[in-house]
Order: sequence, then structure tokens, then C-alpha cells
Amino acid sequence: MTLEKAVRDVAVLVGSLRKDSFNRKIANVLANVAPTALRLEIVEIGGLPFYNEDIEHAPPDTWSNFRQRIKAADAVLFITPEYNRSIPAVLKNALDVGSRPYGQNAWDGKPGAVVSVSPGAIGGFGANHHLRQSLVFLNVPTLQQPEAYIGGVGNLLDATGNLVNDGTREFLARFLSAFNSWIGVNGRP
Repeated sequence: MTLEKAVRDVAVLVGSLRKDSFNRKIANVLANVAPTALRLEIVEIGGLPFYNEDIEHAPPDTWSNFRQRIKAADAVLFITPEYNRSIPAVLKNALDVGSRPYGQNAWDGKPGAVVSVSPGAIGGFGANHHLRQSLVFLNVPTLQQPEAYIGGVGNLLDATGNLVNDGTREFLARFLSAFNSWIGVNGRP
């Protein structure tokens, strides 16, 4: 019989850099509705220099610290807006930085989940699926169900970022419960 880890450390990557972004607000909502078995912590990605293999011989501290943080996490949760039917450059850069140098992929085998957030009706569907394509290559076993596309987000939050829709709150709590189970099945002991 194995003992499960009391609290799972989930690194949360928010793909929007805007201070008052809907994505960051949803990340905060998720942290508040998370089951006690999950501790969600936003890992800032805006300060990561663009990946350039030419400087890999002496990587910036920001790269090294980011890679160590991802490796230390039990799981990763990506919260992304949709930019031109894809993910923002800052999120793609974080994927690239974490996957290098070759053979030292910090994402490898790390259970993950994706939430896409948009004021539009389809909730960032394109970004959600585009991100999943990269996660397959990076060997991040990604939660399949429930899928999380948060559309019309401007109507779900008040001016201070509090969720005002009980149905969405219940959905997000169920999503995180399913993610917790996913981590249990796909995580490393």
C-alpha cells in the first residue's frame, strides 16, 4: 500500500501578461475552488527571455529557475487566451524553455490540464487544441475530460475578479477534482 502525497503542487502557467487579464482572474478563481489535495501556484512566465540555443551554454538564471520549478511540480495547469487561433508567444516560449536543452525536458511525464478563457463564445477552442498538440510532443499526459473552454468570461466575473456564476464555479470545481484524479493516475510516485 502506498501513501498518497497529502497536497499536490500544481504549477499554473497563465498565457496572458495583462495585469487584469481574464485568464489570471480565472487562475485565481481556480486556486480558490481547488480541492484541498491541490495547491495551485502561478509560475510567472513573462520575464523568460526568448529561447535561443546560442545562450544555452550559460543559460539565464530565469531559465534555470523556471526549469527547476517545473521539474519540482507534481503537475502543470495551463490557462490560455486565444491569439489568432493559437496560444500567445509567451506561453509557447515557456514550453520551449522548459523543453531544453535537448534530452532534459522539464515537462516529460508531468500530468497536465488546459483551460482556455475568452470573452468570445467558443472559449478559446483553437488555442486549447493547439496547446494540446505541443503537449503531446512534450510528453505531458493531458486531462481529456472534462474539457474546459470558458467563453463569455466578461459576464462571469465582477469588477474585482470574483466569479459571479455558480454554474461555472461548480464546473471548475468538478474540473479540478477530475484533474486531481488524473494526477493520481498519471503522476510519478
